[in-house]
Amino acid sequence: MAFELKGKIKVLFEQQDFPSGFYKRDFVITTNEQYPQDIKLSALKERVEQLNGMSEGDPISVKFDLRGREYNGNYYVDLNAWRIESDGQGAQGASSEQATVPQVDPTPLPDVDPMIVEPASDDDLPF
Repeated sequence: MAFELKGKIKVLFEQQDFPSGFYKRDFVITTNEQYPQDIKLSALKERVEQLNGMSEGDPISVKFDLRGREYNGNYYVDLNAWRIESDGQGAQGASSEQATVPQVDPTPLPDVDPMIVEPASDDDLPF
């Protein structure tokens, strides 16, 4: 089962290399929710390359899987990222919002006496 998070990179940890040839890089993102959460994820093996060129504060979108295991009576959960993308929607969304804001016409409205009521016509039915 795959999950997705969007947020900003809070912390990028250094890559960890192990004697077996296995390597990983952990990172923390702060979610874009009403109550932001700091979530730590791991990029394993070749997925580490997806973090190249990214820095703290960059908006990203992460797709990940949950992995759980038991070791000596303790249970552990890992969040393994398998797709890490720069989320350009944050910048595009802000510019598109500005583009859709209606502009106010600066020309003044004509003077109208609010006490004058025009009689309704006979043809004012909506159908």
